[in-house]
Amino acid sequence: MILQTGLRTDIPAFFTPWFLRRLAEGFVLTRSPYAPSQLTRYRLTPDVVDCIGFCTKNPAPMLPHMDKLSAFGQHWFVTITPYEADIEPNVPPKEQVMADFRHLSRIVGKNCVTWRYDPILLTEKYTVSRHLSDFAAMCAALEGATDTCVISFIDLYEKVKRNWPGLCAVGQADRLLLGREMAAIAARHGIRLQSCCEGDELAPFGVDCTGCMTLSTYERALGIRLNAPRQPRSSRGCLCHLSADIGAYNTCSHGCRYCYANASAESVRRSLAQHDPASPLLIGTVQPGDQLRDARQTSWRDGQVTLAELL
Repeated sequence: MILQTGLRTDIPAFFTPWFLRRLAEGFVLTRSPYAPSQLTRYRLTPDVVDCIGFCTKNPAPMLPHMDKLSAFGQHWFVTITPYEADIEPNVPPKEQVMADFRHLSRIVGKNCVTWRYDPILLTEKYTVSRHLSDFAAMCAALEGATDTCVISFIDLYEKVKRNWPGLCAVGQADRLLLGREMAAIAARHGIRLQSCCEGDELAPFGVDCTGCMTLSTYERALGIRLNAPRQPRSSRGCLCHLSADIGAYNTCSHGCRYCYANASAESVRRSLAQHDPASPLLIGTVQPGDQLRDARQTSWRDGQVTLAELL
């Protein structure tokens, strides 16, 4: 199975000690965001967890502890954007994150790290021309450390609209211009551009529109094929293979203005006040009345297939 850690929060950036303790104890509990009294227990052992998926804006806290992850397959999505503290107030400087990205790539291999340049949004400061200029500089800095970059344009979820009134969607003309130029820039640096949940409109420019967290992404990282259960297609057209996630909403302290996972800064403060690094739950502890079930976990590995056969 694939265990996700980053669809709801950023565990490497803010909860590395907790996650390392979960690995040491061999299990983790997660509370359903839709039915809070329902808890699921996952074994954190490599016989059933084929790959751990990370999504982070700051892998640095985990880098000194990569030996604790060596028994597991892993894939990292690292988000690096051109935005400054006006939009991403608590994200480290992009120069530092790019250096950490290269360090991470040297440890796990470039097939196990994907750069995310998203969400793309436009303001008077962050114009089309600035995006193209900064993207070109980042491609040059990350050349050789990854062969894939994922882009997406801002989605105006209700949380986003509430936290950033007046933010506008990116129009089609700008989407097409950015997609075409970014694909060409990335290609010059040996990087393949993928889109996330953007349909097929960028395909004519050579952009891979088949999804970002797809099964093939994890197969390339592992160097083997996976016999994964089929998943229903998302109503939003998402093509990704999203499995169990052990994170929790309203817990990320990056403070990004475009965040879809936090309801408000106050909700984050309330959640973090309940974080106990010794608890098997990311937030809070097991309560009377909670209903605990063990997840059905099996390995999806399908024999040993060389990486060359997957390319």
